[in-house]
Amino acid sequence: MTTLATGTDTLTRDALTVLQPGFAGTSAPDWLLRRLGEGLASVGLFGRNIASPEQLASLTAQLRAERDDVLVAIDEEGGDVTRLEVRTGSSFPGNHALGAVDDTDLTRQVAFELGRRLAACGVDFNWAPSADVNSNPDNPVIGVRSFGADPDLVARHTAAYVTGLQAAGVAACTKHFPGHGDTAVDSHLALPRIDVDPAVLAERELAPFRAAIAAGSRAVMSAHILVPVLDPDHPATLSHRILTDLLRGELGYDGLIVTDGMEMRAIAGTYGIERGSVLAIAAGADAICVGGGLADDETVRRLRDALVAAVRTGDLPEERLADAARRVRALARWTASAATSADRGGAHPDIGLVAARRALRRTAAAPCPPLTDAPYVAALTPVANIAVGDETPWGVAAELARFLPGTETGSFAGEDAGHAALIAAGERRIVAVVRDEHRHPWMTAALDILLAARPDTLVVEMGVPQAPPRGALHLATHGAARVCGRAAAEAIAGR
Repeated sequence: MTTLATGTDTLTRDALTVLQPGFAGTSAPDWLLRRLGEGLASVGLFGRNIASPEQLASLTAQLRAERDDVLVAIDEEGGDVTRLEVRTGSSFPGNHALGAVDDTDLTRQVAFELGRRLAACGVDFNWAPSADVNSNPDNPVIGVRSFGADPDLVARHTAAYVTGLQAAGVAACTKHFPGHGDTAVDSHLALPRIDVDPAVLAERELAPFRAAIAAGSRAVMSAHILVPVLDPDHPATLSHRILTDLLRGELGYDGLIVTDGMEMRAIAGTYGIERGSVLAIAAGADAICVGGGLADDETVRRLRDALVAAVRTGDLPEERLADAARRVRALARWTASAATSADRGGAHPDIGLVAARRALRRTAAAPCPPLTDAPYVAALTPVANIAVGDETPWGVAAELARFLPGTETGSFAGEDAGHAALIAAGERRIVAVVRDEHRHPWMTAALDILLAARPDTLVVEMGVPQAPPRGALHLATHGAARVCGRAAAEAIAGR
């Protein structure tokens, strides 16, 4: 039964309703349950909150015992960005692999299976898919999270993903509007600027969002990016021109607008989270995502009080806050309805591995027979971006060891990576694993050293395969999910 504290006024309840906070731990803390009773309507989950499917189901049941219509959100893209399988690697290969296959029915099936697993654990709102067109190969934060660099391809797969996810009863949240693909700056760290003319923006960045809206995406997430052609003064998350005039007006979108994480430096470092949240709601956002870094009751209190104070001083129209809260509640009603009407059949637990195998691209200058002896896997490891995190294992060593027991591995980075890997490998055959080689000069130099000394080295690219293929065998997985490593290991060992 939904409970609301009788002493909480409508304005305060609305301010709590538009927040989507996170918390620490694998069970709900007392402060979070209290806030749910006072009007908080959404909770965001991250890898730190999840230990197993059973534990997650228990956690969501605990939340719904306090408020039965709570929206339970998660950042589960599959592929490199996984929260369900943060400690093992994902069972799904991610967007870039799906784009490489370019089978929209496969994308729909993968999204459905992912949604089915989320729904089984009590999660009903997914901050996915990424609809960004990865037009800038130097993009440090999107990369394999994108279906690709072609707007039409990204559009059709975004629509397929939305359709599949929502068929499982989980609301999709298409991101990052109006498009985070053409930047070399990570908005977790600074404010990116995208300088494009209106025609390019309309044909490239906006095409996937139009497709998502047509497919019925229940939510859209804003990007912390500056797009001067749309608004020279405000990042998209805080821009009335972008969220209200463009997204609501020109594109005709009527669902929930969610901000990207407000503690990201693009907002927190320039406006602060309190002022940023007020400006976001005033601009047209309906829900404030916070909790990836700030995950405590004090953050909720600060944002609640900032919104209430802004209404009372006239900086935020009360009707705008009420409209935002209404949209949050409308999505909660949709998820409750979708849960009862969702397709419960069609489970395909291996669809992620099927997709990863189909996405694998093999290049060899000459015939390269499968390995029969345990190799040395040299992982040339870049610094992970914040969206991906460094908790999730990646590579091929663990999967390859299943086929070739005795496989050893090491991680290398920096100017001495190539020489260090050669020494560590000794006489063993080398499998060099890279991630976005084209973005890391030290990685290219390390591969040069390895291939000069050991031309029989096998190379596995687990990022965007932008650099020319090389090595005795070059495998492009189009992602670093666990199933991508499995598909590569099968090819290396001839299984």
